[in-house]
Amino acid sequence: MDYQKLSNDTFELDKKIRFAAICDRSGEIKYGGMRGGTNSLLSPDQTKTSVLQAWNRWKLRDTMESSIGKGKYAMAEYEKVRRFTIPVDSEHLLLVSTEVDADLNLVYDILKLIHG
Repeated sequence: MDYQKLSNDTFELDKKIRFAAICDRSGEIKYGGMRGGTNSLLSPDQTKTSVLQAWNRWKLRDTMESSIGKGKYAMAEYEKVRRFTIPVDSEHLLLVSTEVDADLNLVYDILKLIHG
C-alpha cells in the first residue's frame, strides 16, 4: 500500500477534509496531516494523544470481531468537526477530520481508496 498516495488521494475527495493522516500503532503520524492552509484545532500534544486514543478505541472494537465482524470505520461528530477512524491494515489507521457539514457518504469513497 502506498500510504502517502492514500493520504493525498483522500484530500482530493473533498475540500471539506481538514486532516488526513496515516498513523502506526506507536501513535506516530507517518504520512499526511493537516490540509495546507487549515489551522489545527488541537495542539501537537493533543494530536498525539488523540491518535493514541484512536488506536486504543480500535483495539477495543477488535475484541468484538469474532461476534460481529471486523470493523470498517468509526465516526464521531463534534461541534466543530467530524472524525473518522478507518483501519488500513493491521498496523495502520487512517484518521480523517472534516468540516461538520461534509457529506457523510464520503467515508465510502475513502473505503474504496483503501480496498479498491
